[in-house]
Amino acid sequence: MQITKAMKLVSTVKLQHAKQKAESTKPYFNMMYSTVCSILAKTSNITHPYLVENGNPKKMVITITSNKGLAGGYNNNVIKEMAAQGLKAEDCEIYAIGRKGYEALGRKGYHIFKNESDIINEPLYSDAINVSKEVLKQYVDGEVGEIYLAYTEFKNTVSQIPHVMKLLPIDVSALEAQAEDAAKTLMEYEPEAEEALNEIVPKYMTSLIFGGFIEAVASENGARMQAMDNATNNAEEMIADLSLKYNRARQNSITQELTEIVAGASAIE
Repeated sequence: MQITKAMKLVSTVKLQHAKQKAESTKPYFNMMYSTVCSILAKTSNITHPYLVENGNPKKMVITITSNKGLAGGYNNNVIKEMAAQGLKAEDCEIYAIGRKGYEALGRKGYHIFKNESDIINEPLYSDAINVSKEVLKQYVDGEVGEIYLAYTEFKNTVSQIPHVMKLLPIDVSALEAQAEDAAKTLMEYEPEAEEALNEIVPKYMTSLIFGGFIEAVASENGARMQAMDNATNNAEEMIADLSLKYNRARQNSITQELTEIVAGASAIE
């Protein structure tokens, strides 16, 4: 109980820092996502590698989990969400961020393209840039046909929701259907659409990946704090139950001894 209580306190402190960082960065990444979606929704008749399927059935999945356990179902929930979204082992290449996901997916038969578990200890924007460059190269070279991001979204201290987000190819037709003014206002590019998209999409990818890092760190500490709190409560209940059983056994033993003494004294008389 002392160990779990100490771990809860450590996770609480870490959560405060991670929560503050997640809340301060989330508006930027949400705006980046909505802005890029708005730009592409107003784009028509453009053929670009980032917007069209290349025909390769292989999928690259950037999986963000933790390097440590004792966080309840945090790590396992990400893997369950991948299975729920139909990301099968034979179809996927795993870019593992986090040792727990790397080990669990390896046991399930997924091919690990790369393991960069150390990133999640202290994620930086430069780490997201490097990951984005590597997966984009695989996509442009035709090694994979789709790119996904599997991470846990931080809602609050007691709620963390696993997500699988498709990053590429971007479904422009679906965005156009969602945008009410897509037919009225078309996006104009200067100098060329292809050159602009070559700059915009990698930044969009990097932003979402880094956002996933930040959300995952906050979610991990929230899940661990909650798990250690539950473990501490369970330990307290166990101690109370065992203390009650011990006292009853001790009382029965004393009663038995007194009964034997009284019976012996009566026999002598």
